[in-house]
Amino acid sequence: MSSSLQTLSTDPKPEAPQGLALWSLGFRPFYLLASSFAALSILAWAAQYTELLPMAYVQGPGWHGHEMLVGFVTAVIAGFLLTAVPNWTGQPTPKGGALAALALLWLSGRVLVLTPFATVSMFVNAAFPVAIAISIAIPLWRSDNRRNYFFVVLLTAMGGVILAVHLALGGAIVFPARAGLMVGLDLVLFVMAVVGGRVIPMFTNNGVPGAGATRLPLVEKVALGSLLALLAADVFRIGPVAPIILGIAAAAHLARLLFWHPWRTLGNPLVWILHAAYAWIVVHLVLRMLAALGLLPESVAIHALTIGAIGGLTLGMMTRTARGHTGRALKADRFEVAAFVLVQLAALARVLGALFAPGAYAESVALSSLLWSAAYGIYAVRYWPILTRSRLDGKPG
Repeated sequence: MSSSLQTLSTDPKPEAPQGLALWSLGFRPFYLLASSFAALSILAWAAQYTELLPMAYVQGPGWHGHEMLVGFVTAVIAGFLLTAVPNWTGQPTPKGGALAALALLWLSGRVLVLTPFATVSMFVNAAFPVAIAISIAIPLWRSDNRRNYFFVVLLTAMGGVILAVHLALGGAIVFPARAGLMVGLDLVLFVMAVVGGRVIPMFTNNGVPGAGATRLPLVEKVALGSLLALLAADVFRIGPVAPIILGIAAAAHLARLLFWHPWRTLGNPLVWILHAAYAWIVVHLVLRMLAALGLLPESVAIHALTIGAIGGLTLGMMTRTARGHTGRALKADRFEVAAFVLVQLAALARVLGALFAPGAYAESVALSSLLWSAAYGIYAVRYWPILTRSRLDGKPG
């Protein structure tokens, strides 16, 4: 385990001036914005929820869910795709002024949602994933990279979901905003399953010699197909079939995870955090199945996904890609390990508190929020200089 706590002393010596590089590749501004927003917005929400904040940060749980989905998650997806697509295609994605404009569009949405300008806020927030879709569609089309066209479709669909949620929260349409947010989370869950299935076995075998992580075609098809079926059930609000779909999905994703041999990854934090986060997908599916059967509140399942799976996977991927794309060694130091542990504890506090200590529900929400904010606060502070300065090896990006 001592090797997992190595500091940056293993990083290569700088070969180029450490100038400002914030706008040189998509992960830089969006990982910084996402982590800062994740830390600060959840603190504000927890203060509002526990009535420590004299004024409302957002107007209720619906807007809280909106901001975490539209603010936090879409920023992480944007940073990842704007960085990954050039590797997949050999074609550039926006940088410089164009990248700054995308960041400004995202930031405008975060500000406008707190103002009375609801209509402007709606269009700005819906425009952001569509703008990212266009930004990656061009290099994907130029390189004929059809395998990844579905990311363009999913981002465009996310824009439609955001419009529907805004209209529902504003009372303009008779549609439950919670249902719209669930569809948005289904889209994010599918993205995580696709990306996780591609990279987690590879990172496992590369980072843990002899791990033997494998993928079985039948398991892959059932795992992804069941999530698409769940998405369709939520879009068309076919509630009766949901428990069956969720049960199949949970079994398929558990099998998928077991074939990746997570128990062999404990000595490598950059790998085990990805497995731990993926395990929360299985937990989410099981809890959501129980919620669909009326055995527990749906919010427990939702937070298993949002804190455990999304929080853990994004933190792990943001760490790995940021280190790799700035010329640093792919080894977690004590700050990063602390952040990984804190986000897992945040998920446990939120889920177990709701299940086994309902009388201390507000306290468990506050504890989970503090742990989450600490995890992402560590990342934001730790990676501020890394994300804003040039690569250590002098290469572009």
